Amino acid sequence: MSERAAGPATTASPCALGPPVLSARIRTSPEDFFVEELPGFEPGGSGEHLLLTVEKRGMNTAFAARRIAQWAGVGDMAIGYAGLKDRHAVTRQRFSVHLPKKIAPDLATLGDEDLKVLEHHWHGRKLPRGALAGNRFVLVLRDVEGERDAIESRLADIAARGVPNYFGEQRFGHGGDNIGQALAMFAGRRVRREERGMLLSAARSALFNQVLAARVAGGCWDTPLEGEVWMLDGSRSVFGPEPFNDILAQRLAAFDIHPSGPLWGSGELRSAGESAALERAAVADEVSAQLRQGLEHAGLKQERRALRLHPGNLAWRWPDSATLELGFSLPPGTYATVVLAELGAIRESTPPSVRA
Repeated sequence: MSERAAGPATTASPCALGPPVLSARIRTSPEDFFVEELPGFEPGGSGEHLLLTVEKRGMNTAFAARRIAQWAGVGDMAIGYAGLKDRHAVTRQRFSVHLPKKIAPDLATLGDEDLKVLEHHWHGRKLPRGALAGNRFVLVLRDVEGERDAIESRLADIAARGVPNYFGEQRFGHGGDNIGQALAMFAGRRVRREERGMLLSAARSALFNQVLAARVAGGCWDTPLEGEVWMLDGSRSVFGPEPFNDILAQRLAAFDIHPSGPLWGSGELRSAGESAALERAAVADEVSAQLRQGLEHAGLKQERRALRLHPGNLAWRWPDSATLELGFSLPPGTYATVVLAELGAIRESTPPSVRA
């Protein structure tokens, strides 16, 4: 088993599928990192919210939202979007604009070479965060070094088994600094409301990654332990613990269910037996104890997250011998970078993407 470099969590995050099979660069240009939101619903066709599907280049979501607000002559709160997308990419995503009089400025005055309006429809509600079915990625790796047979064998393994569903390093800030800031917040430092939410998420994510790392190290990230809690694919619904049987085995093999790990908060772990014992042991160190206590005192409740991530419709091609193009889809709240990590050392030409 190879290991990633030590990340923002208090332990390194081991890879699951073997040693690196390539080295490469990504994001030499925004076009090398393409992300398209998969919509979670169809527009209603009427209402006070103009639903825009835009393609933007070199522009993060917050900047695009402000630009749309200025174009529409409305405040920032009138703009809705489902997910955050990074600046260093070409991205397609939806925005909603609240226009009570149903009068929109000329769409031609909004677009330019860096922001293009692809579709527009009226809808009855503001677009809420998380209202997407997932994201589709097309990623181009350049200056690829490694044996093609080994690379394609690893890609086939990823398609067959999935990858550990780590939170990506971008969750933790530059150099993992969000964890130190979370510890300071839990010790009494005052922070802004929006910063508080980010630091709580980082603390939870670090603890989850430690549990997942322990399961990867034990070879049981995609197989059940006694006392397992199962998560339904594509949802937050969980069930169990219950004895493992042939029906659960079939559902696990079909990626219909996944083993899960804790998103820490107050209350008892839902897992039991061997699974619960591993989860407690993985977060028993002093720093983790401070994070756990801080999350519990902040009022968060115990939740679960799938330990396994299965890229949908994974495909690849070689435009030339040193260039590899990958295409796949992921559910919301997961990271393309953790898929790439199972291939090897991929150097970012720009800062890593935020969660898509």
